[in-house]
Amino acid sequence: MTSYRLNRLFHPTSRRCFDVAIDHGFFNENAFLSGIENLEKAVKTVVAAAPDAIQLTVGQARHLQSLPGRVKPSLVLRVDVANVYGKKLPRKLYSLMLEDAVEQAVRLDAACMCVNLFQIPDQPEVGEECVQNILRLKPLSVRYGMPMMVEPLVFAPNEKAGGYMVDGDEKKIMPLVRQAVELGADVVKADPTDDVSVYHKVVEVACGIPVLVRGGGKVSDREILERTQALLKQGVSGIVYGRNIIQHENPAAITKALMGMVHDGLSVDAALAILAKK
Repeated sequence: MTSYRLNRLFHPTSRRCFDVAIDHGFFNENAFLSGIENLEKAVKTVVAAAPDAIQLTVGQARHLQSLPGRVKPSLVLRVDVANVYGKKLPRKLYSLMLEDAVEQAVRLDAACMCVNLFQIPDQPEVGEECVQNILRLKPLSVRYGMPMMVEPLVFAPNEKAGGYMVDGDEKKIMPLVRQAVELGADVVKADPTDDVSVYHKVVEVACGIPVLVRGGGKVSDREILERTQALLKQGVSGIVYGRNIIQHENPAAITKALMGMVHDGLSVDAALAILAKK
């Protein structure tokens, strides 16, 4: 039954997905609010560009699901909240899951739910909480036909990187991706590797489970487009970008450019031409 909802998530022809993540307000970090202070406006802007999905929280899903009409992006519901992204970390870290998460996803007519799987230096308790969250979600995910997207994140040391910075070592990313698959992920949302040319190894270790790649921090247009093209060539099933969309000067245009790359095979130069039309 999960395949029914996955059909709403993935493009019918390319079988890829572009999910725009706008769930950053869940994490109590001021810097994450840039570009989404007015979330209703941000959602309408992104919806107009027609990505495959938009990732939102239980408190903000209404901005997407209340829009009239049958044709709009699918909802990916974030079902856990954490306090692990600050430049200065609090005394106690946590990753907590919504109560009745799957039922809430069903009531909100989500096509998928998203849950974290953290690997943070010297914080094994947070990783344990994530595993427990996933173990509780999976049986209900199957019962209600609600796909579970697992987001394995390998963090760089906070004193070195200063919060929300990933470790792009494929030898660390691959085993965490595999753990996500072993735990029952229907979709994996994974970090990019430092060396994009080895990303096919991440895809392979996922054993046929679709891998969507995170965008990470804001970078230049050419850099994000070139990285996207390289990842698609490595066999990924799509992308999940947030700040590179919502903090862009023209969120609708960058969304359209990336949609063209993901689904129509546009070149980097053709995608840049879309942005030049502003």
